[in-house]
Amino acid sequence: MNKIVIQKAINEDKVGWAKGLNSISMDPEFLGQVADGMEQGVLVWDANGLCTMYTDRVFDVLEMRPANLYVGIERSVFLDGALSRGELDQGAVDKTQECFSRKTPFQFDRLLRSGRIISTAARPLVDGGYVVTFTDVTQQRQESTDLVAANEAAELAQTKLLETLEKEKLRQYEASMLAELGDWLQTCKSLNELYIVLKEYMRQMIGDSRGELYIYSNSRDVLDGVISWGETDIHDHIKADACWALRRGRNYSFSPQKISFDCSHVQDQETPSSEDYICVPIIAHGDTVGLLHIQFLETTSKEKCLRRPHQFAAQCGELISLAIANVKLRDELHHQSTRDPLTGLFNRRHFLESLRNELKLQARKSGSFGVISFDADKFKLFNDNHGHDAGDMVLRAISDAMGTFLSADEVLCRYGGEEFMVLLPAATHDQAIQVAEVLRERIQDLSISYVGRILPTVTISCGVASYPYDGSQIQDILKNADDALYRAKKDGRNRVVDSSALRVGKTQDV
Repeated sequence: MNKIVIQKAINEDKVGWAKGLNSISMDPEFLGQVADGMEQGVLVWDANGLCTMYTDRVFDVLEMRPANLYVGIERSVFLDGALSRGELDQGAVDKTQECFSRKTPFQFDRLLRSGRIISTAARPLVDGGYVVTFTDVTQQRQESTDLVAANEAAELAQTKLLETLEKEKLRQYEASMLAELGDWLQTCKSLNELYIVLKEYMRQMIGDSRGELYIYSNSRDVLDGVISWGETDIHDHIKADACWALRRGRNYSFSPQKISFDCSHVQDQETPSSEDYICVPIIAHGDTVGLLHIQFLETTSKEKCLRRPHQFAAQCGELISLAIANVKLRDELHHQSTRDPLTGLFNRRHFLESLRNELKLQARKSGSFGVISFDADKFKLFNDNHGHDAGDMVLRAISDAMGTFLSADEVLCRYGGEEFMVLLPAATHDQAIQVAEVLRERIQDLSISYVGRILPTVTISCGVASYPYDGSQIQDILKNADDALYRAKKDGRNRVVDSSALRVGKTQDV
C-alpha cells in the first residue's frame, strides 16, 4: 500500500491531502493499527461491485471464514454467502442490490446464526463505489427491546392502576351512597317518611333506571304499589305469584342476553321493557313484606356509573328490608305502648300525654279545648247478665261508634274498664257539650248482635269540662269532668252534664 498523505496544516507545514480526513501523513502500518482498533468491520466495494479493501474485524463481526471474503470477490457472491448462511433472505438480498444500484445510503440489520444482531450501514463513494461498515448492535437492540418492553409494562401498569383507582372511586361512591341511604332510612319515623326518602335516593343513586316498590296489603293477598321513580308504569296492585323473586324466595335478575323469563308484572305494564332488571324481595324479621323492582337502562352516565348494578340494587334491598323492619317494629312497640288491646283506642298514658301537650299549646295561643268523660251505664250488671264476652263486644261497639263519628284530630281513649275519655283540641266549652250529646245519641242507637241475638240497648252518661273554663291544671279539668259524669249518673244516667252544672246545680236532660 502506498503511503497516504492527507491535507492538513500543522505548525503551518503543508502536507498531502485526502478528502474527508484530516491528519498528518500516516503509513500503512499505522492505518492497520487504526483499523484493528475499530469496533466495526469495514468493507469497500468499487464501482464494479468488487471488493477493494476490508478489515480483519469483518470476520469477527460477521462470524465468517477468510474464504468467504477476499479482495476481488464480487458483491453478488458475498451476498449469496449471507443468503446461504441464513443471515439474509432473498427479499433482503434483492433490496440490498437495488440500494447499491441507486447509489443512496442505506442501513439494515442482519441476524446471525449465533443470535447476534449486526447493523450494516452503506454509504456511496465519489468514484461510484461503496464503503460498508458492520457493527455488532446486539446489546443495544436488546436494551432497546427491554426499554420498549419496560415502557409497555409501565403503561400497562399505569392503565391497571387507573382502572383500579376508578373502581375504587366507584366503590367508595357506592359505599358512601349506601351508608347515607341507610342513615336516612334508619331515622325515618314512619313508612311514609321512608317512602319519600327512598324515592329520592333511588332516583339519584341509580339515575339511569326506573323502578317501583310494592308492599303487601293488610290482607296479604296482593302487594300495593307505594312509590316509583323514572318513567315507569306502577301497578296499583300486583299478585305475589306475578314475580319470580317472590315465588322463588330470592333475588331474580332478568337479562335478554341469558336464559331468563319475564315476570308477569313486567309484561302487564303498558310499555313493557326488554332492559335488564332485578326483583328483590323485601324481608323484615323473616317475613316477606314487599318487592323492589329496578330496570336498568342502556345509557349510563359516568357520574352515576355503577360497577355491578344488580349487586348494588340487592344491597339497596337489604337496607330497605332492615329499615322497614325497624319502622314496623317501632310502630308495633308504639302501638302496644299507646293503644288499648281490646278496643284499639288510645290508652290512659297516651291520653294524659296528649292532654299535657294540648294544654301547653292552648296556653300559648290563649285558646281552649274540651274533655268528655263517659262510661257505659250499668255495665257491671250487663256483664253479670250476658257474660264478659258480650261486655267486650259492647266496649268494641262503643269504640267503633266513636271512631266513625269523631275525627282523627280528637284523641279517643279507653281510660279504664268501661270508662272512656275524649280530648277535643281547640274546642270551646259549648262545642264540647254538643259533641257529647251527639255521641250519646249515636251510642244509644247502636244495635249490637252477639251469638245470634240482639243485646239490650246500651246508654252512656257523659261529663264535660274544658280549658280554661275549668282551670289551668290538668287534674282540675279531669276532676270536673269526672264529677260531671257522676252527677249525670246520679241524675238518672243516659245524659250529658257539663261542669257548669256543678256550680249552679243544673242538669241538661235529654
